[in-house]
Amino acid sequence: MTTDYYEVLGVSREASPDEIKRAYRKLARQYHPDVAGPDAADKFKEVSAAHEVLSNPEKRRMYDLGGGTSGMPGGGAGFGGFSDIFESFFQAAGGAGASRGPASRVRRGQDALIRIDVDLSEAAFGVAREITVDTAVACQVCHGSCCRPGTGPQTCPECQGRGSVQRVARSFLGNVMTTAPCTACGGFGTVIPDPCPECSGEGRVRSRRTITVNVPPGVDTGTRIKLSGQGEVGPGGGPAGDLYVEVRELKHAVFTRRGDDIHCTVELPMTAAALGTVVTMDSLDGVQEVDIKPGTQPDDIVTLRGLGVGHLQASGRGDLHVHVQVTVPTRLSPEQEKLLRDLATERGEERPDPRISPVKSSVLRKLRDTFAGR
Repeated sequence: MTTDYYEVLGVSREASPDEIKRAYRKLARQYHPDVAGPDAADKFKEVSAAHEVLSNPEKRRMYDLGGGTSGMPGGGAGFGGFSDIFESFFQAAGGAGASRGPASRVRRGQDALIRIDVDLSEAAFGVAREITVDTAVACQVCHGSCCRPGTGPQTCPECQGRGSVQRVARSFLGNVMTTAPCTACGGFGTVIPDPCPECSGEGRVRSRRTITVNVPPGVDTGTRIKLSGQGEVGPGGGPAGDLYVEVRELKHAVFTRRGDDIHCTVELPMTAAALGTVVTMDSLDGVQEVDIKPGTQPDDIVTLRGLGVGHLQASGRGDLHVHVQVTVPTRLSPEQEKLLRDLATERGEERPDPRISPVKSSVLRKLRDTFAGR
């Protein structure tokens, strides 16, 4: 069973181009993957395919006659194609038939996509970024009329404004009247004898402009920001599509991001880990003091609450996790060696009795493996 494009858009077979356009816009907004998620991608493709056929007069005519848009049989759905053939018979017998009217020159513009890079601080706190886009905008000379100022479109003399012409063809079934888009006006019902010299009768021109994008806190690589009505202006000065700004977060020299939390490593000598100390370090919020408790072990984590990345579309922020790495000296002076031996004697550790256990991956190593995709 082939797809019924009229049923997909929820319109009747006699729907006008404007009705088809309105139905498509509503469904496209409903099933767009950026709104409904990736599960709606197939439905969005089906809606787009239906609109592509039914918004084109020639493709729609072939579809209604039961043929695909490429001329192969089977493009129609149900018995819709046969109903138009029967309608042609009634026209041949003197019936008036139904007229769908001329197509509109005014159409919605396409959506546009642009990508920007942000650093970790901008992703954490948000930023207002100015971007330059090169898109179609409404012609300032004709204001979308497509005509030279002071002139206007004229009724097509070939189709008398209907946008289509009827022809009688002889067949083994007798005389059959067919309807096709008018080739003189392209199915619009009007012609433009004096096009606008600025836009060449398109109603729009290419232009470079600067737009301010407010990047909210919490964005990550792949986040898309929608700017409604900032995309391409449509033919005939039609309404503009939307502009999508896709974010890519740049790698930071010190911090690694995981969700809304950020991580870093601080190396301490074994004496500082054993005795405790206060470490001064730079964070996204400026200089911070990190309290290292006495007896801190390798791979211990000190967490600074609320110093991570802001939550997207929510209040609050993630945390900053400081991973402690304890370094052991590889060279000792005679005095240092004596001090350590005295300490070992004091602690009864001259000949320690080690505990044997399975190898355990450190928290830091697990984190590195995660980001390496292992």
